[in-house]
Amino acid sequence: MAWLDLTDKVAVVTGGGSGIGQGIAIGLADAGAMVAVLDRDEGSLHTVDDITSRGGQARFVRCDVTDDHSVAAAAGESLKALGPASILVNNAGALRAGSLDTLSMSDWQANLALNLTGYFSCAQAFGAQMLKKGTGAIVHIASVSAHFPQNHSGAYSPGKAAVAMLSQQLATEWGPRGVRSNVVCPGLIRTPMTQAIYDTPGVLEARRAMVPRGRIGEPKDIANAVVFLASDRADYITGAEIVVDGGFTRGIMNLIPRPGYDAK
Repeated sequence: MAWLDLTDKVAVVTGGGSGIGQGIAIGLADAGAMVAVLDRDEGSLHTVDDITSRGGQARFVRCDVTDDHSVAAAAGESLKALGPASILVNNAGALRAGSLDTLSMSDWQANLALNLTGYFSCAQAFGAQMLKKGTGAIVHIASVSAHFPQNHSGAYSPGKAAVAMLSQQLATEWGPRGVRSNVVCPGLIRTPMTQAIYDTPGVLEARRAMVPRGRIGEPKDIANAVVFLASDRADYITGAEIVVDGGFTRGIMNLIPRPGYDAK
């Protein structure tokens, strides 16, 4: 990770207690960053323990990104403990299943509060520290479903699509003040949250067959992209999206039966 040196930089990762967030927090720490692991669950302490056991520096900060007061308090605690943020990774999120014809307004609002408004709240709170220094990098975790609707998943796809635009607006407004903003869109990633899906007979094989790279992604695959975007190596990259999906979204045409053309 020396090529992506983040030594002496403070990185904040929301939803850092498990899955993709945990992978990102560990990746940033391996590159030398001091990591504030934000989560509602004290299970995030496992992430901190993993980082410190590898010789890194990390601190658990309790935070509910849907609560402005909680976000403000977390920003203050992180600042006091580690110093001003240089990197923010907006990762905390969840999916609430539901078809749009029956989805309750409360479920719609709750999902957007976490997957969109929470990103904005954290960008404001930790971005203020970056703007004061005149430098910083924000990476938002969206999804390939930001561009390809995921049916029966409530507000998930609309929220992720909005995250992509939020990032672009932050990039253009804050770029002249030294702060970059980019998006990473994961594809099929196996995490504790999705493990039950992959445990269903036949699902792993069917999904893997849809990915040109030939495998399902892991949190470290997302972490690698995030660490790059957070580093000075990406200094001239802002307002961009990186799709990390093993080629999944580029294989759509190959799902159409074509007698005589299909590979034997």
